[in-house]
Amino acid sequence: MKKAIFKFLAKMNKLLLPSYSKQQLDLSKATKIQMAIIGWRYLVTTNALD
Repeated sequence: MKKAIFKFLAKMNKLLLPSYSKQQLDLSKATKIQMAIIGWRYLVTTNALD
């Protein structure tokens, strides 16, 4: 159940949130909001893969 929710969230992230790796964002220059989005995407991705 938990894994299915995270897989759904991962698909929504891919559709709705920006991909900073494609934009070649420098993490040292990222704003707090950008860092929060990166952290959220990381959390969802790691839980969807486990």
